[in-house]
Amino acid sequence: MNYAIDLTLKPTTFDLWHVCLAGTVVALALILVIVLLTTLFAMLRCKKSRGQQTSQTNTVAAEPIVKVVEKIIEVEKIVEVEKLVPAPIPEPVILKEATPDAALQLLGLLQKDARFIDFIQEDIGSYSDADVGVAARVVHEGCKKAVHEHFTIAPIRSEFEGDKVTLPVGFDAASVRLTGNIVGSAPFTGTLVHKGWQVTDVRLAKLTQTHNANIVAAAEVEL
Repeated sequence: MNYAIDLTLKPTTFDLWHVCLAGTVVALALILVIVLLTTLFAMLRCKKSRGQQTSQTNTVAAEPIVKVVEKIIEVEKIVEVEKLVPAPIPEPVILKEATPDAALQLLGLLQKDARFIDFIQEDIGSYSDADVGVAARVVHEGCKKAVHEHFTIAPIRSEFEGDKVTLPVGFDAASVRLTGNIVGSAPFTGTLVHKGWQVTDVRLAKLTQTHNANIVAAAEVEL
């Protein structure tokens, strides 16, 4: 026996069974739509969170790179500044060239007032101590007169010789000379052996251009 189903036929009655079947189809369609929408929203949220994590990772990774680049730029700027700014050239040591005129003039004054050159050029070995003492007294008085007339001399230290003195850090090594057992660094405490001398004023006469300073004592001819 053969059964043929005609799909074009439509139900002529709409009973409770068909209502339940239609409701089930509608409910399943709604559930399917809800599941699809939920899946779609979940995928969108997951994609958004991944994008934020990626941007944060890129930002965190970019920060050290930016710092390294900034340091490289700073180093390059320093190198460029060092190249542009030349190193300071040490000042050359200038040696003062002393003219002999003043020294020759002083030697001439000592000869004039104290017969100084005559005294030191004389062979005093054949003279007695008494004779040398008399001549030395004359030379001493003449030298003292010449020096005090043309120079003002003052002691460097105001203490008395034999007193204890303390030299602070940075003391003038040109005006104070250390002797004895020199150990360590300043301040130094020691005994003043010599108070030193310094010239505070010079009163030498001006010389003419024709004056020959090398002649400290002219030869004498008696007629």
